[in-house]
Amino acid sequence: MPQPLTEPDSLTAPAHPARRFSAHHRWVILGIGIAAQAAFSAAFQGIPTTSTVLRGAYHLTDRTLGLVLSAVSLGIAVSEVAWGIWTDRFGERRVLLTGLLSTGAVLALMAAAVVPHDGRVPAVGVLAAGLLLVGVLGGSVNGSSGRAVMAWFRDGRRGLAMSLRQTAVPAGGAVGSALLPWLAVGFGFRAVYGVLALFCFAAAAAAHRWMHAPDTTGPAAGTSSRGDGPGRRSPLRDGTVWRLALASGLLTLPQFAVLAFVGVFLHDVHHAALAVGATAVVVVQVGGAVARVLSGHWTDRHPGSRRPYVRFTGLAATAALAAAALLTHAPTAAVVPALVIAGILANAWHGVAYTEIAQMAGAERAGTALGLENTTVFAAAFLAPVLVPLLAGISWPLVWAACAAATLVAVPLAPAKE
Repeated sequence: MPQPLTEPDSLTAPAHPARRFSAHHRWVILGIGIAAQAAFSAAFQGIPTTSTVLRGAYHLTDRTLGLVLSAVSLGIAVSEVAWGIWTDRFGERRVLLTGLLSTGAVLALMAAAVVPHDGRVPAVGVLAAGLLLVGVLGGSVNGSSGRAVMAWFRDGRRGLAMSLRQTAVPAGGAVGSALLPWLAVGFGFRAVYGVLALFCFAAAAAAHRWMHAPDTTGPAAGTSSRGDGPGRRSPLRDGTVWRLALASGLLTLPQFAVLAFVGVFLHDVHHAALAVGATAVVVVQVGGAVARVLSGHWTDRHPGSRRPYVRFTGLAATAALAAAALLTHAPTAAVVPALVIAGILANAWHGVAYTEIAQMAGAERAGTALGLENTTVFAAAFLAPVLVPLLAGISWPLVWAACAAATLVAVPLAPAKE
């Protein structure tokens, strides 16, 4: 039977039931969630930035390189719902520790055995399998850390807290993007996998030390999530939850299209310098992170605004992407702002949607709902690198027009006001 959000999970409660935490401990929980998310994000967003070195070191073709780079996202997409269900059953602390430690162990094993050494190059299947396993195990971080944050923060602050946690994705990606190529060139992939393993182990140590379930009677106790109550059905059988999850997947497509291919587009179509595309990506990442925080704060201050906000960002992103399609062959100074704005808008809604889908599911099923949300998001992350090159082979305006169509379809698909 579902229980209120303030009810501690018996498997994640402290060893001594009488132990109490102040309300300030919620910021420690948020910090752990951010650290865990950033550690994993450094891997799944950072490894693709080593693509040039990876291709040469492992003797990959362009086709096999694409397969290898998509393996992590595929692993996340196929495992998220299962991790969410297990989080609801066994508790976020146990799942988060299991995921971080096992992901770190796989990365450490790859550092020891899946690197080019003494003229020997690991088979592409072994490399892809290792990265697939990193995605399968690391996907546990997403739902478990989100459920922990939802448990510790009251409804009026959950949007901000979840948005802050979501900023760890671009922040961790930025760390990985800056650090991993340098490590790959200077020290090889043993250092790349080893450093990523250390990130996971450090986050696991923090979770083991400080992550606990909230007290039900002390000042740390939160309020129950709407949707809790006897007979609450699984979010996997709730059409409204599915609508928001599917809309989120559609909204994610242009995010990864812009982040992954804006540099290629500007180079091939506008013959722009590498620095132009790199700067655009940095602006999108930083602007998207800021937009996530501001969005979470604003929706907290305006109850009932989360669903309309998701629909609004979909409309705004559609307009920006349509402008980019029309301006594809216009001067670079005209098309870049449209793509940057579209990229920021495609980032802005994440924390809001994650908060809303967890609220819709209720406290006892939040992990499952977050798992479903992450499944559609990372399925889009897997599909974008596959679809964009196919469409770009026809025309780049078609790429941005297709992205605009995806966000436009997301608008009526996302649930309206409660």
